[in-house]
Amino acid sequence: MAVDVVVVGGSYAGLAAALQLARARRDVLIVDAGQRRNRDVSHAHGILGHDGAAPAAIWTQAKAEVLRYPTVQWLDAPAVAARAVAGGFAVDAGGAARTGKRLILAHGVVDGVPSIPGVRERWAKTVFHCPYCDGYELERGKLGVLASGPNAAHYASLVAEWGAPGQTVFFVEAGAPPPDGPEAAALAARGIRIETEPLLEAQDAPGGLELLVRGGRRYPLAALFAMPRTSLPGDFARQLGCETEIVPTGSIYKTDPRTKETTVPGVFACGDAAIAQHSVTYAIADGARAGISAHQSLVFAP
Repeated sequence: MAVDVVVVGGSYAGLAAALQLARARRDVLIVDAGQRRNRDVSHAHGILGHDGAAPAAIWTQAKAEVLRYPTVQWLDAPAVAARAVAGGFAVDAGGAARTGKRLILAHGVVDGVPSIPGVRERWAKTVFHCPYCDGYELERGKLGVLASGPNAAHYASLVAEWGAPGQTVFFVEAGAPPPDGPEAAALAARGIRIETEPLLEAQDAPGGLELLVRGGRRYPLAALFAMPRTSLPGDFARQLGCETEIVPTGSIYKTDPRTKETTVPGVFACGDAAIAQHSVTYAIADGARAGISAHQSLVFAP
């Protein structure tokens, strides 16, 4: 094996995993496609010691800190395939097979942004998915929520905590049933209005954005929060035989919550690709756990 551990993904989870391995003096190769999930965000919030900093600055500093360790290598290339080989695993990247005794999947997820005209262009600007990350700066303005599924009302109730009292609007996704019964009553009790007409377009407006629904109603808002449908990039789960599981936002790798090992021995997964709660802080913690577990597996089950 060329290295002890190949880490697929060089964002926060992957760097956190690599840091633990580097400090254990293990050889690590980080393969990164340059697709950090928060690459379009101007400021990151809720990260202890970095609250309000630019995500690019946080990542650049973290990368430099990890690469100071002489046992860490970096490859700017997408990982296109992965497979088990004798003694470990191989990852095809940069035109060659990169091999390691262990494999850590920290490649994140792909956001399925709602296809409503104007939403993609305003993603991470006036359309967000995490109120803990972006809600405070909206100064309790009028907020919208676009969601569907069994956790939609729960999500709307949380988002309303950052909005003007009694001014949050719940937009029902096209084709989804509107909340009814206890869910509708719970939303009404929190002053959340339910708009059943489908969203047609998002436009820029003073202080945020304006949403147009069928029938002509317009909603000027400080921001819209949308629950994206996430998916795992690539075909690594099938190639390696890793089981996945469904969470409210999409699919993730099934892992042991203590060790972060997937259902395939020697393959670990961390960050947004392996936990349902998505934030930089969670990703860093999850990556550190994966890195430590991968190291201990090398020690006790070489």
